[in-house]
Amino acid sequence: MTEQEVLLRVDHLVKYFPIMKGGLFPRQVGAVRAVDGVSFDIRRGDTLGLVGESGCGKSTTGRNILQLQVPTSGHVYFEGVDLVALKPEPMRKMRRRMQMIFQDPYASLNPRMTIGEIIAEPLIIHGIIPKKEVDGEVERLLSIVGLNPAYANRYPHEFSGGQRQRVGVARALALKPSLIVCDEPISALDVSIQAQVVNLLEDLQQKFNLTYLFIAHDLSMVRHISTRVAVMYLGMLMELATRDELYSNPLHPYTQALLSAVPIPDPMVEEKRQRKILVGDVPSPANPPSGCRFRTRCPLAIGICAEQVPEFREVRPGHFVACHLVK
Repeated sequence: MTEQEVLLRVDHLVKYFPIMKGGLFPRQVGAVRAVDGVSFDIRRGDTLGLVGESGCGKSTTGRNILQLQVPTSGHVYFEGVDLVALKPEPMRKMRRRMQMIFQDPYASLNPRMTIGEIIAEPLIIHGIIPKKEVDGEVERLLSIVGLNPAYANRYPHEFSGGQRQRVGVARALALKPSLIVCDEPISALDVSIQAQVVNLLEDLQQKFNLTYLFIAHDLSMVRHISTRVAVMYLGMLMELATRDELYSNPLHPYTQALLSAVPIPDPMVEEKRQRKILVGDVPSPANPPSGCRFRTRCPLAIGICAEQVPEFREVRPGHFVACHLVK
């Protein structure tokens, strides 16, 4: 893969949140290892699906990529530029090229602003078009995401969840970004609306040559939209492969367990299928297990799994896995 093809490269990204104890002079007594050495890249125009259970560090990864949170260590290269090393003003200019669609459309829109003002805000802050053209651009963006331009003077509480998320998509598109981080954009929506929003995102990707990092729980929806899929557990990547390769030939026991929980619409196949049920709860990221993070819940764990962190390595062309048992 050439540098021209890669839009985003994440290199050993780490984010620890300190655990403080004490009153007037608090001291650090530990750290929550939210993201612990994550590496991947996304080609221009592709969609990387990032999946895993709640609390595994997916959203923190997305926020660290956009520098909404400062990484503890590691590098994030966007169009060849290391975002971690940028000063605030160059980072502000670079942020035009990358945007985020947030998980909760009820919390991510300011209730005191009309949706026209919400969409216009990034255009005004960055000053990329003359002020007299802002209203026309807002109407164009509303049309692009399937909303009536006449709704620009309405407030967020007048819209349904799906419509609000479309407003969030329009706001993300306003600055004509190359990369959009979609932080579980459909998890708060009704099932009937989820497919509409995903189809909208796919159409926009084709129209504007967008690149997505699509963070989600729903493996069936990730399969629909993603080019490649990365599986995350307790702050670390367990597996990364193309969509078809991952779903047809999952190698990591965690990926296999996740996929076995996805219902198959064929009753005959579903009846014969053997489920892999995970036992126990996800360990605390403040005190993760030694060796392989997944070993405490893995049915195949052996001695080396407790002693040594498995290397995240390429076992087949384009198929990476972190497991001692995969040859």
